[in-house]
Amino acid sequence: MGLVDNLMAKVSNFAQQHEGKVDRGLEKAAKMIDDKTKGKYSGKIDTGTGKAKHAMERIAHRDTGPAASGQTPPGGSPPPAS
Repeated sequence: MGLVDNLMAKVSNFAQQHEGKVDRGLEKAAKMIDDKTKGKYSGKIDTGTGKAKHAMERIAHRDTGPAASGQTPPGGSPPPAS
């Protein structure tokens, strides 16, 4: 296992353990920024927050993938029945 693979495994493990905390932190930061900008950039903040959450979810579940967890990937459809 190379250095990058080892680092990604550690990041993935951290993301799995703290996924809820990171999501709450993203929400808190988004609300603070939205308040500071008086709602002027609400749409862009919501878009960025959603993308950050999606990236976090991909990192957290990169080893297991949606098929292993039995969940449908975000924005995707369930796999066809055999």
